[in-house]
Amino acid sequence: MKEHRDVLFHIHHCRGIGLKGTKRLVESLRDMTAIFDLSPSILQQITRSNTIHSELFYRDLHSFDSNRYKKLYAENDIDWITVVDEDYPLLLRNVYDPPFLLFLKGNRPLLRSARKMAVIGSRNATSYTETVLRNIIPQLVKKEIVIISGLAIGADTIAHKETIRSGGQTIGVLGGGFDHIYPRQNQDLAHQMMKHHLLISEYPPYIKPEKWHFPIRNRIISGLSQAVLVTEARKKSGTFITADYALNEGREVFSIPGSIYDPLAEGTNSLIQEGAKMVLSIEDIFSELGV
Repeated sequence: MKEHRDVLFHIHHCRGIGLKGTKRLVESLRDMTAIFDLSPSILQQITRSNTIHSELFYRDLHSFDSNRYKKLYAENDIDWITVVDEDYPLLLRNVYDPPFLLFLKGNRPLLRSARKMAVIGSRNATSYTETVLRNIIPQLVKKEIVIISGLAIGADTIAHKETIRSGGQTIGVLGGGFDHIYPRQNQDLAHQMMKHHLLISEYPPYIKPEKWHFPIRNRIISGLSQAVLVTEARKKSGTFITADYALNEGREVFSIPGSIYDPLAEGTNSLIQEGAKMVLSIEDIFSELGV
């Protein structure tokens, strides 16, 4: 098992094949250590990558210094967990395309918290979201529910800060590595969470966030959580897609209703039509979660 997780750590740092290519390797190889004996053509065949990408992967595979990076991460208090580890979150392991490896900075035991809820909403959240979360989050914190969000501006920032202000615990899931906190205005918040809460990233610390990272990141936010609370969201927005994904994964999805004339209520109202639980008071959440 140790060798398996070490190989996952190694190939996670290799460019060229991405999550799908890694998944194909894991599914094809009973002994992951055998990967180092495979020819470039066999690797290309298994990963179904093009020649340029498979050659890049082969180069990285045989040049990346795992031990050096493990030592570097340890020196910077960066932990990591793989899908084969016993304490890998069970709910996340069972989603479609779970991350094979996560980097952690902060309070790792928060991953094992019995109660975790994602709070998501628009980056352009209005005072309505702020009012709702200032009322709801302290009550969730009293029930020892860990709040998960994505450290983005808007609803995410409000959720993290309100949780901390209320004396609760919060987990932030990043769209890039720890060395490139985005957005910049949340760097102080991120460092506070690294010390007293938990930050998670699928990406090695040196990777800069890319626009396409964030939709992929969202599967981790909902995947870690027993339930998802949505405040304001446009239809077809990243927030709406995340909530829709959570519904498909069988998570409890709670939605804050809004005016039929408000574009930021299009997503939340549509989710209610699709089966999300409409939240009119904290009791609507507690009754569903049984707390």
